[in-house]
Amino acid sequence: MKNKKREKLTMDEKLNNLRAGVLGSNDGILTVVGVLFSVGVATSNIYTIFIAGLSDLLACAFSMAGGEYASVSSQRDTEESAVKEEAQLLKDHPMSEKQDVVDYYMSRGISEATANEIAEDLLKKHPLQTMVSVKYDLQIGKYMSPWSAAFSSLISAGLGGILPLLAMTLLPAPLKWTGTIIAVVIAVGLTGYFSALLGNGMVKIAIIRNIIVGILTMFIHYFVGVVFGQFF
Repeated sequence: MKNKKREKLTMDEKLNNLRAGVLGSNDGILTVVGVLFSVGVATSNIYTIFIAGLSDLLACAFSMAGGEYASVSSQRDTEESAVKEEAQLLKDHPMSEKQDVVDYYMSRGISEATANEIAEDLLKKHPLQTMVSVKYDLQIGKYMSPWSAAFSSLISAGLGGILPLLAMTLLPAPLKWTGTIIAVVIAVGLTGYFSALLGNGMVKIAIIRNIIVGILTMFIHYFVGVVFGQFF
């Protein structure tokens, strides 16, 4: 029974970690390429470009991980608080809680008499789980793990940032800029594709939107590098 519960929890975490991974990867790509373009225009020193890109990659990865940890921890605290509140309400206002369950099933087309029977049966067997499920769509004890979400974001942001970093620093000089742009367009297109799948959105629009954002990011940072690079 313990293993079965763990499998269900892991499935929930897997979906959440995939979301965190897609977002982390996208941010890693865009933030790192932004720095690379700004610095790359200002200097041709590959070592300087590499250090700037690597520093930004690490900062982005840990920032994303910290953000995910804080976000999921807050969500988990809110869910645990809701469960405690429902436990108290069951003690103080049992009839009101029962009516909430009855109203829940009646709103789904079940007759009042049947809804009352269902409510009585469920509250007799699993009172607290019934209330948190009806009101919040939660499963007691099955909360998202902030650590797994943070780790997923950390790794994906790091891997996403590596792609433009390697393209910019390892490609031959004649191919450096073009190759990096192509690598970034492909990468952000893929993150747009996966984000659309996760959110049940329109894949084509998500891909185009991500590519446009990626191109704008590179253009803006390139422009910043051109403008301020002339002063150094």
